[in-house]
Amino acid sequence: MSTTVALPASSYRPARLTDTVRSEATKLSTIPSTTWALIATLIIGVGLSALLSAVTAHAWQIDTPRVRETWDPTAMSTSGGSIAQLALAVLGVLAVTSEYATGEIRSTLAATPHRGRVLAAKAAVVSLVAFVAGEIVMFTAYGIGQALIHGHAPTSSLSQPGVFRAVSGGGLYIIAIALLGVGFGTLLRGTAAAISTLVALLYVLPALAAALPGELGHAVQKYWPTQAGGQVTNVVHAAHTLGPWTGMADLTAFTMLVLAVAYWRLTRTDS
Repeated sequence: MSTTVALPASSYRPARLTDTVRSEATKLSTIPSTTWALIATLIIGVGLSALLSAVTAHAWQIDTPRVRETWDPTAMSTSGGSIAQLALAVLGVLAVTSEYATGEIRSTLAATPHRGRVLAAKAAVVSLVAFVAGEIVMFTAYGIGQALIHGHAPTSSLSQPGVFRAVSGGGLYIIAIALLGVGFGTLLRGTAAAISTLVALLYVLPALAAALPGELGHAVQKYWPTQAGGQVTNVVHAAHTLGPWTGMADLTAFTMLVLAVAYWRLTRTDS
């Protein structure tokens, strides 16, 4: 007489988005470059902002009337963020390319066949880290910068129109820059190529655009995504620039485009 043995139900279940996010957070926290990128962001963002605030504040008394008219103590005291942003952009790149370099990406995609979910999880984790780090840097740099400017040049306070938006908006801007790192890392799959592209996008091409003649140069500078998005950190806006939120929308649209192309490549090509 045969007997039937009841097998226990399998406890296996497909990975959910929360599982993938948790996995990506664990991986990012174990990359040594993460710690160094955050340290570099803090040192450069706060230290350079303090140095520039002190130097420009002491020179304010002898500046020309034109320079005094466009004096923006808020932007000056957080100016180091324009260099520190590269460290978080590099972190976004490494969140992707470190796995391609070691071959771990194959295990990641095998565990989570929905490749779009992997990209979304990486983007979510990098965004959170970039936002927290960005806000800490911006508010710390602002407080130190204002203390150094005080007594030498006009200062600002967070209660004045546009100031809180400019300081807190720096965190949103840095999220977009870090996500560009994720996007280009996914597209190019090589650390050097992705970082070189970001350096060109953030610094080289805007400098070349500034050298273009007349209205052409103004138009390129006005709508260049990273230049336009940076307006959210300014209280005083120069001519030929977009408004803070319009500029941020420009950068956001460009970032989403890069991520969309990255998603297409990730889901259509072998890793």
